[in-house]
Amino acid sequence: MALLLHSPFLPSLSLRSHLHPNPNPNSAPHRFFLFVIPVTFNAAFRFSAHHRLLPSPSPAIPCRHSLLTTPLQLPGAALRLAVSVLLFLCFSFCLGGVRACSASMPSVATAASSVNEDQTVQDDGDERKQGNEENLELEAAFNTWKSKTFALTVPLKVVALRGSLPPSWIKDFINSQGKRLKFNVKYHASLDGIFSELSIPFTKGNLGPASALAADIVGIGDSWLKVAIKKAIIEPIRDVEDQDWFKGLDEKWKVYLRRNCEGEMDPKGDIWAAPYRWGCMVIAYKTNKFQKHKLAPIEDWEDLWRPDLAGKIAMVDSPREVVGAVLKYMGASYNAKNINLEVNGGRDAVKLNLALLAKQVRLFDSVNYLKAFGVGDVWVAVGWSSDVIPVAKRMSNVAVIVPKSGASLWADLWVCLFYALSPISF
Repeated sequence: MALLLHSPFLPSLSLRSHLHPNPNPNSAPHRFFLFVIPVTFNAAFRFSAHHRLLPSPSPAIPCRHSLLTTPLQLPGAALRLAVSVLLFLCFSFCLGGVRACSASMPSVATAASSVNEDQTVQDDGDERKQGNEENLELEAAFNTWKSKTFALTVPLKVVALRGSLPPSWIKDFINSQGKRLKFNVKYHASLDGIFSELSIPFTKGNLGPASALAADIVGIGDSWLKVAIKKAIIEPIRDVEDQDWFKGLDEKWKVYLRRNCEGEMDPKGDIWAAPYRWGCMVIAYKTNKFQKHKLAPIEDWEDLWRPDLAGKIAMVDSPREVVGAVLKYMGASYNAKNINLEVNGGRDAVKLNLALLAKQVRLFDSVNYLKAFGVGDVWVAVGWSSDVIPVAKRMSNVAVIVPKSGASLWADLWVCLFYALSPISF
């Protein structure tokens, strides 16, 4: 016969020690497969309500195997053992399938983890991109804020050298400040004149509104900076290290402007001025006159002592530049401190060559020397590049040179007076 086992559960068997509880009680119960077990015996068995296998009398069943002459007698213990083995194999197979399914789950979890990691990386990238955009927006807003102009709440008076401030500067400044601006500029013909006015003894109580001493900002030449500091005419400019104009200066300028209270350059000193233009000494000559009279072109300072140019030269009225030209002619430095030791022939030789130059020069005048050059009274003009070059551009047949042996450098500076009525911050 065949023993049929097909049940979704096994509550009627006394083999509970071989069962594993369902890890998920809410899931569907395990289905067991149909096992057909060929067994030859002469007794029928039935499942009783008391979970025991009991023999039941039945008629004799002929044997299927003709070779057997005696029917097989199966004891009850052997039969129970066989059923236990089969049930164990059945449960092992089913639980193995469950384990196989469970073993396949990590691949899904791994895939989900990979997706989460990709999403996290993408989110991080989006956050960085958003952070960069916010930084760019903040930088743009800060640059906009820095570019704003703010109206002055106090009157502003400036004393400057004539021609040192382009009219467009003043116009733009007035337009940026509005109609309520109280702005006044007083021009002087020379830097010497400005410094002479600043050097007049004074007291705060008797300063007139027209005096340079009453100005807030004054333009002076760099040659006067040391004297202005030593005489306490000007005061340091505070908190300039973080200003854009100061950061943009070459390091040489920063070294030059940083000085102690004696006016000497000092790396630990204060900043005393703000340079707004610079240049050098140049020589201009009329090429058409030189060609007409077959004169050699000018190349260096020594050409000013040529006899064929006597009375044909106009020069600025500046002791520094005139004596400097003499020193360069003699092969010495513009900055010689001890003439007797540093110049051949000493002071007497310098005086002699200075007298010879005075005979060559027709006009020493810092204001009108270019007018004489323009109308043709002189053929050579010696002066500052800021004066000479603009005039030469408006004229024809004019050459401008820097002497090949070197020339002086100069700078015009803005300074704040020590006794200014309205404190100004650059």
